[in-house]
Amino acid sequence: MTQTARPESQIIVLLAHYNDNERLKKALLSVKETIPVDILLVDDGSMIKPNQEELQSIYSAGKLIVELLEKNVGSEKARNHGLSIISKLPYKYIAAMDSDDLNKENRFSKQFNYLENHPEVKLLGSWCDCVDSEGRFLYTLKYPQHDHDIRKKMYINSMFAHATLFFNSEVLKTVGFYPEENKWAEDYAFAFKIMQKYKVENYPEALIYYTINEKGISSTRRRGQVISRLRIIMDNFYFGFYPIYGIIRNIPLIFISRGLLDSIKQLLKKH
Repeated sequence: MTQTARPESQIIVLLAHYNDNERLKKALLSVKETIPVDILLVDDGSMIKPNQEELQSIYSAGKLIVELLEKNVGSEKARNHGLSIISKLPYKYIAAMDSDDLNKENRFSKQFNYLENHPEVKLLGSWCDCVDSEGRFLYTLKYPQHDHDIRKKMYINSMFAHATLFFNSEVLKTVGFYPEENKWAEDYAFAFKIMQKYKVENYPEALIYYTINEKGISSTRRRGQVISRLRIIMDNFYFGFYPIYGIIRNIPLIFISRGLLDSIKQLLKKH
């Protein structure tokens, strides 16, 4: 790790990155805040390494820390490497960010203020505007806002977009890091772990532009991701409507492509 973070920032963003420096720059430029927001960038063994000096020159919202991994280890291990660093730093809040996605103005300020005013909530996501790889709007993904609805519907699919996660750093002491055994669905398992211990909610506004990427893990590793999701449901299973429905609903998804599913979503949104 090349530099230490500024103590005046209460927020650090964990950003795992691999092999797309131009999109990374756009993601960093999308952070426009009224409060300081630091970023820990974990480069997961990219062939062309990001340059910290160059990136810091374009990132004005706070301090940028760059951690370079020698080889590609996968998103779950890269994120956990980042969390192991962050857990030793004095930040009150940790946020997630993906280099494929763009933040709307004051995204982190809004989540920060919400958790400051609702201390019983330890994990906060948000809605997101879904766009294609060219930035064209597709639809708004609206997750349930309240804890009791999230708890039920988590058995159907994750009720959080990973790139919107914003949580109190104290949860790491209780639930640990991303479960690496749940490959391609580690964020789903991580949210489930937090939900078992703390109150969770979603901010009822689209705070990011979420890119539907045909080359992303949700598309290229679709079958493995759904299988991991089913395992997570079984790990948290109880005999009730939502866990049973979640299993029944997810089994056919093993055989449905991400492209077809997104086409169905767009069609339903139009109607």
